[in-house]
Order: sequence, then structure tokens, then C-alpha cells
Amino acid sequence: MAALCLGLAMALAGCAALDPAADSSGRDPRAAAPEALRFSDLYAGSTSRGLAFSEKLRSLAGSVVSMKGFMAPPLKPALDFFVLTAQPMSVCPFCDTDASWPADIVLVYLKDGALASPTTAPIQVTGALEVGSHTDPVTGFVSQVRIVADRVDMLE
Repeated sequence: MAALCLGLAMALAGCAALDPAADSSGRDPRAAAPEALRFSDLYAGSTSRGLAFSEKLRSLAGSVVSMKGFMAPPLKPALDFFVLTAQPMSVCPFCDTDASWPADIVLVYLKDGALASPTTAPIQVTGALEVGSHTDPVTGFVSQVRIVADRVDMLE
């Protein structure tokens, strides 16, 4: 009976005691590491309806990811959101025509009222990945891929 109770207690605890990767809290530290996402991972190609999300991108929706890139020139000096691009841009993407927008952009929202200062340095963004068409209720901007950022780190 004691073995059954111990087995049930371990099952209810997620068998963390049996997992050599688990830390002293019983959580697997590998589970907390963000998945690296590259701009080349965003789309699988294009169809008559536009760009098609890659399987990797769809599988990571809702997960914490980490992505490196550049902050597009912003609309204002204190930012609660910005556009992450693969290459540095010299012109604000919102202030130019659609023709000059790169296809592989990610809209980044800063969490809980945080603000960021514009930078031309490479950055790494870490946060929850959102996938699918979304129209921002305040700005009216339409995005396909978003990260709700917990962290924005300069890489230089």
C-alpha cells in the first residue's frame, strides 16, 4: 500500500523526482528555455492567398520564443510596440508605401506598459508568440506574426 501511495504521489507531482533534468523545484529547466525562431522560419512559401505560415511557426504559436533582428525606425520616441525586421531599415515602415515593407516582419508588443527606446543595434526579443491575422484596436495596424515581449536585449 505504501508503494502505491508513493507511486500515486509521484504521478500527481508529474514524476519530477524521477526526471534527472528536473531542478530542485521539480520543474524541468529545459521547458523554460525559449525556442529560437529565425525570420527564415516564418513562412513555408506563398500561395494565391499570400504567404503560408511554416509548420514550425504554427507549432510554436503560444510558446515562448526568442528572435534576433533589428528595430524598424519608429513612429515615436517612447515605444510600447515596434516592428522587428531581419535587416536594418532606414525608413519607418509605417511611413512608407506597402511596396517597401519586407514580407518577414514581426510586430512586437511590450508587456505590461513597458516602454523601449529606439535603437539601430541588433536586438533579441523574448516572449509569447502569436500567429494569425490581427488588427490592433488602437492603431489599426494589421499583423500576421506577433511577439508579446517579456525581454528586449541589445546584442552589441
